[in-house]
Amino acid sequence: MLPKTQFYKPSFFTLHLQFIPSIFHFSTLSQAHETLSGQSLTITKQAFTSLLHSHSSHPNHLKQIHSLLLTTGLSVKNSLITQLLTSLCVLGDMSYARQLFDEMHKPRPFVWNTLIKGYFKNELPNEVASVYRQMHHIDVRPDPFTFPFVVKCCTELSELWVGVAIHAHVLKYGLEFIAMVRTELMVMYVKFGEMGSADYLLESMVEKDLVAWNALISAYAQNGHASRALQLFHQMVVGEIRPDSVTIVSAFSACAHLGCLEIGEEIYGLARKEGIDINVIVDNARLDMYVKCGSIDMARSLFENMHNRNVISWSTMIGGYAMNGESKKALELFSSMQNERVQPNYVTFLGVLSACTHAGLVKEGWYYFNYMVQSNKKDIKPRKEHYACMVDLLGRSGHLNEAYNFIKSMPIEPDLGVWGALLGACTIHHNVALGQHVADSLFELAPDIGSYHVLLSNMYAAAGRWHCVEKVRLKMKKKGAKKVVAYSSVEFNGQIHVLYSGDRLHPQATRIYKKLEQLFKHMKSMGYSPKTSSVLHDVDMEEKEATLNSHSEKLAIAFGLLNVRPELPIRVIKNLRICDDCHTFSKLASEITMREIIMRDKNRFHHFKDGFCSCNDFW
Repeated sequence: MLPKTQFYKPSFFTLHLQFIPSIFHFSTLSQAHETLSGQSLTITKQAFTSLLHSHSSHPNHLKQIHSLLLTTGLSVKNSLITQLLTSLCVLGDMSYARQLFDEMHKPRPFVWNTLIKGYFKNELPNEVASVYRQMHHIDVRPDPFTFPFVVKCCTELSELWVGVAIHAHVLKYGLEFIAMVRTELMVMYVKFGEMGSADYLLESMVEKDLVAWNALISAYAQNGHASRALQLFHQMVVGEIRPDSVTIVSAFSACAHLGCLEIGEEIYGLARKEGIDINVIVDNARLDMYVKCGSIDMARSLFENMHNRNVISWSTMIGGYAMNGESKKALELFSSMQNERVQPNYVTFLGVLSACTHAGLVKEGWYYFNYMVQSNKKDIKPRKEHYACMVDLLGRSGHLNEAYNFIKSMPIEPDLGVWGALLGACTIHHNVALGQHVADSLFELAPDIGSYHVLLSNMYAAAGRWHCVEKVRLKMKKKGAKKVVAYSSVEFNGQIHVLYSGDRLHPQATRIYKKLEQLFKHMKSMGYSPKTSSVLHDVDMEEKEATLNSHSEKLAIAFGLLNVRPELPIRVIKNLRICDDCHTFSKLASEITMREIIMRDKNRFHHFKDGFCSCNDFW
């Protein structure tokens, strides 16, 4: 008969006895259990701790150890149960861990924290919230180790008001100046777009430790606020706080997002000075920066000279070739990767499929996609991004019906990326009937995203169906869907200059428009005619041309011609897809001025040189 303990529940704690070595010199845990049940041996707390450390690699082993605790009466010791619970959380058996927790007598805050951390690590944010509510309800006082994971959980749940409430609790318990708590609050506010709150928390810190700087710079870089990330990096360096590899990686990431090659090179110089440049993680971040700045030759040189290369290095280089219009080199590099027996992952195949998409290689795309489907390796099974890539490949190549049927046969629910790729293809190939149907599916999923309404409107405009354009406009207004403001940016003298479509407020606006006027005059003498077919029909031809002529990418190119040194390429980052007219303009501008123009739009890079584009007019 088992000793009466507070813990024992036969219906829950079913013993799972398996043969494993025992530190008690028994051949099995089962034999140990039988001997202990006969009370022929006294087992100490230390012995159970050693047993737990030796056999914590499988949930069933832990359940056997729990049965021994029950048998010997040691289950009344919360310290041993806490060790067991911690091991179960690490292995992801949260159901058993929770029932262990529920049977404990007045668990200490450390145990509550262990359960909260376990739920978070196992991607169960709702359970984190539930445990914290229970903790708060019975007046268990949280400590500094409680809040970091509770705050992280708020961003996972996308509930700002919950995060604000947790912040109030932090203030209530006087923990607002604990660095790790304050850091997580800052990161949370950045992820919710509450920059003022994040900045206030940083500025009001008594001592800014390196960890807080790193967390905030990373959060800004990864959540669409790259400029602010670089500002903080500069502020940190000026404040004589030495960066580490984490700081440098986040700074490179921000440069990659903004296309800031000059700033990125300055950061690399600092990394070398600090002796943190020889590091595969730093090298990979620098490689990604070169790729996303359109410096594909510099990227390949770095790749070839890396002391260590891993799957991330190969995937970044393959994806870089793909987005820069070097599809053949991307596929050749993938072949080299296989020859060197480096195992690809799903990111590698995304780069491979992108290479096929940007070159219209339908046959090759199907080959690689089917290889993924038929593989027994979980890490390369197709995800939504791969399905979207295949739809894009088929659609851009003119196989619209095949793309639509492919979507219908998908084993997973198509998302915005999948339907959006097909709508874009319908716009390119002027298939209004299918485009309308696809748009309906998109509007059901995301009625308030303006970019899809704009795509549909452009398709109608190109077909001359202006009454349909007007209907789309009214629908956007009714649903509150906002059109994304178009802008382009150019790096010059370590600063990012942003120009918006129709921009007249830039300090160099007069010079920019004068330069454009000169270019247009020269282009028209070469036979250039603005493509006004998709510009709104309710304005005259002169106004249509003026609208086209002030697109942000044209303004950015003119700014670059006025300011960037002649021997350097003009690097333009566009937040949307480049339009047909601006694409033609950019090719002619590169020919007239004999300058290389590297433009990154929403989908890919365009390298304009001598009147040609690297995309071969297929984008």
